[in-house]
Amino acid sequence: MEFTKGHGTGNDFVILPDPDGQLDLTPGLVAAICDRRRGIGGDGVLRVVRAAKHPDGAALAGDAEWFMDYWNSDGSFAEMCGNGARVFVRYLLATGLAAPSGATLPVATRAGLVRARLDGEAIAVEMRRPRVYDASTATLGHLTLPGAAVDVGNPHLVCALPAGLDLAGLDLTRAPDFDAGVFPAGVNVEFTAPGEPVDGTDSHVLMRVYERGSAETLSCGTGACAVAAVALRDAARDTGTVAVDVPGGRLTVTVTDDSCWLSGPAVLVATGEITLPAPGA
Repeated sequence: MEFTKGHGTGNDFVILPDPDGQLDLTPGLVAAICDRRRGIGGDGVLRVVRAAKHPDGAALAGDAEWFMDYWNSDGSFAEMCGNGARVFVRYLLATGLAAPSGATLPVATRAGLVRARLDGEAIAVEMRRPRVYDASTATLGHLTLPGAAVDVGNPHLVCALPAGLDLAGLDLTRAPDFDAGVFPAGVNVEFTAPGEPVDGTDSHVLMRVYERGSAETLSCGTGACAVAAVALRDAARDTGTVAVDVPGGRLTVTVTDDSCWLSGPAVLVATGEITLPAPGA
């Protein structure tokens, strides 16, 4: 099986071309591919399949040719992945499956239709406007932090660290505990601290994230959108632009009246062939 490896601010993915939906992709196969010692390694798998050829994308086939079939590294599904969508679009453009133009490029996902555009050297994707809808807490060891629940097509809990607590010092080797009553399908947990002012933005936030189904990652695009929405809310703003620094680099989030644009680098780094494990291996 052919593959391409790509990343967006260090959030890395194995891209599998399967235009006609013929690949029997299973949770075990995804986990084996994403294994960083025995497989290729990645935070997830992006299967490139025509929307009309995938049951989760068929309803959007009239609006988008391609469906982003995204799997977490543990073999579970995710509704949406902002960095994954940008890397997915980079792959479509690099392989000629889509052509760059002045218009936006639509992509079908489990969270609905997203649109992408070239943003200089970066790629930006337009996603649904984040919705801050509840309050909850996350617990790391003996530390319990209040946070804001945010819907970005997938669930997030954004927890600002109190003054004096070092973001880099948090132990994210284990999953934070959360309220399953608020997040019955699990949640991505973002921990944040304020950053120094950045020209051209309304706020600057530093972020680390523990992703549902993938553990701590170097970046999370939907998480950055959730963090930006909370930063703007705390500044009594409905719209604006927020620079979000993650361990893998910088993302720029622009929240408008009806959508959210996530912009940043999307890089393809390798191509090759996977030798699939034998059944039961």
